[in-house]
Amino acid sequence: MATVGPLNIADQGMFFVGGEYRGDDRGLPTHMAGQMYVRYQIPVARRSQKGRLPVVMIHGAGQQGTNFSGTPDGRPGWADFFLAQGWPTYVVDQPGRGRSPYLDEDYGTRTRLDVPHLESHFTAVQQAGLWPQAAQHSQWPDKGMRGAPAFDQFIASQYKGMETPLQERYTVNALTALLDRIGPAVLLTHSQSGPMGWCTADARPQLVKAILAVEPNGPLFHDSEDATGTVTRAYGLSREPLTFEPPITHPSELKLVQQKTADGPGLFRCWEQRRPARKLSRLAGIPILIVTGEASYHAQYDHGASRFLRQAGVKNDHLRLGEAGIHGNGHMMMLEKNNLEIAALMEKWLRRRLAHRRTATTAKEVPRG
Repeated sequence: MATVGPLNIADQGMFFVGGEYRGDDRGLPTHMAGQMYVRYQIPVARRSQKGRLPVVMIHGAGQQGTNFSGTPDGRPGWADFFLAQGWPTYVVDQPGRGRSPYLDEDYGTRTRLDVPHLESHFTAVQQAGLWPQAAQHSQWPDKGMRGAPAFDQFIASQYKGMETPLQERYTVNALTALLDRIGPAVLLTHSQSGPMGWCTADARPQLVKAILAVEPNGPLFHDSEDATGTVTRAYGLSREPLTFEPPITHPSELKLVQQKTADGPGLFRCWEQRRPARKLSRLAGIPILIVTGEASYHAQYDHGASRFLRQAGVKNDHLRLGEAGIHGNGHMMMLEKNNLEIAALMEKWLRRRLAHRRTATTAKEVPRG
């Protein structure tokens, strides 16, 4: 079983990145908007851990960086686990969330939190049974409903945010500023921040060395639970533009086709590009792992993101936790009882893929006689 022992920390602190001054009608600066809070911890790494890259952890909708700092029932979180394995960690609060101030005049009306929705989709999934895989949910620390201690702690951490398109734009701007400051890093995204990871890698491909995409925002192109209706993620994976080859000037140039039949029972019919598909050349070559919980609503459609990336020339691994012997997880897997088992699996994949990439790069640099 994965554990977190004593943490040997060489340095820790906080700072803000991104943000720009805003002014009044006379052009005088009055405040800053778009800034993002970052908490970092640098481990005292053992010799075998030297050179490990920073892991930037980006929370999803309604959340804040506390998702990675610990669990609602007081167990260690993913940030502590990666730190103990020798990875510097940078945990952010997206602009307008947590310790990143919310500015009503710039960010608009805050989105509303709905406790029954959080129960049915995150914590009491099995009881609600809204999708086929929900019956397998077993990893939330308590009954997952109002009045249960861990659930109450979870609700206490929830944070209203700005509407998603604006949230995506501000967070991508701040993440690119963060990478410009700290250099090459791994992005660990969850849910709403999934598109922010794709867009940040598109903007700074030389600085994003791997992406751990935990149930990235989906399904492709649509927000509806049957993957049809109004297109909200016009670039498939994101609302913000991605760089396609051949280039596009408008997302309507991406011609789409939906699978005639799903890959299996309980799965959505995925969308993809009509052939020949445009390529996402800036994401190609970045090691990518998509992680999906066995009982999550994402179990219905995360495979669509993996297929879309592959069709666009971006190799990736799709890890269905149930198939790896890790059972019963919902969407908030970083807070669930077996959270460290999941972290250990991701960390093992990351070490293997980065070592393989370094070996491949070195081989290319060796002159051939």
